[in-house]
Amino acid sequence: MPSTTAYPHLTATTPGETRIAGTRYKVAHLAAEHYQHGWTAEELLRQHPDLRPEQVYSALAYFYDHRDPILATLRASAAAAEASRAGQALSRA
Repeated sequence: MPSTTAYPHLTATTPGETRIAGTRYKVAHLAAEHYQHGWTAEELLRQHPDLRPEQVYSALAYFYDHRDPILATLRASAAAAEASRAGQALSRA
């Protein structure tokens, strides 16, 4: 029998976008800081003093439960940003 995991501090706003309830933070934002910068939960709390420990740990649990799709989204976003930058020529004019 399949079980579903509840994340009491998170809300799904649109398909593929989960936020920390009552905040502006997307789980993908904290996941990127954790994954790409190596920030621990304690560092995330230090960098985002408006978050509570239970919110950060819930976001990290969600990230590890959905790691592959979140990483794919982060990579796609980075690729789109790079493509946008590549199409713009730098000029002093």
